[in-house]
Amino acid sequence: MTEILDVPRLTDSPAPSARSAAGWGAACGAVAGPLFLAIGITQGLTREGFDFTRNALSQLALGESGWIQTVNFVLAGVLLLAGATGLRRVLRGALGGTWGPALVGVFGVSFWVAAAFPADAGAGFPAGAPEETVMSGHGTVHMLGGMVGHLALCAAFVVLARPLAARGLRGWAVASRVVPVLVLAGFLLSAVSVLAFTAGAGLGLLWLGAVAIRLNGLPADR
Repeated sequence: MTEILDVPRLTDSPAPSARSAAGWGAACGAVAGPLFLAIGITQGLTREGFDFTRNALSQLALGESGWIQTVNFVLAGVLLLAGATGLRRVLRGALGGTWGPALVGVFGVSFWVAAAFPADAGAGFPAGAPEETVMSGHGTVHMLGGMVGHLALCAAFVVLARPLAARGLRGWAVASRVVPVLVLAGFLLSAVSVLAFTAGAGLGLLWLGAVAIRLNGLPADR
């Protein structure tokens, strides 16, 4: 009589440790935006001379309490890079699995650039600063870093629309193609309204977190 052994079948499902790492990464990516905005908005409401209609959150890194926003930039960069790593694990071998996480990683690094090269004073902030902003070398690098970072984020949304659609999330895929338009519109309107820029950038951060969590919760072959 031959004994039949019950040998476990190998599947393409990720190991529990890989799923756990991907989950932690997705959680970091989801927390990055809300935490960064919460810290920034709280400072904007409490720092003397700051006006959301005239000043960008980046300017909070200036003045005596500027170190708080600098740390906020650094922390957001760490969380976004962790989120990019989680996305890479989730999308390994799938549509957008290479460029999507890479572009999110570029966005994360742009926050470190913002921390290392602070924005210029102006529009009355910090308190006592002149109304006119004079562009400096570090201010130029700060602006260019933010531009590259947000262009990378917009490109990431377009790339991530493909795995969202492949998982049957047509509405999410459409939204991931619309959100970049709104983010870029905020940039274009920044010359007229700083608040529009803040709203556009904030929308990008929040949508990235939502997409990271949504993709992490679904199998690739849905």
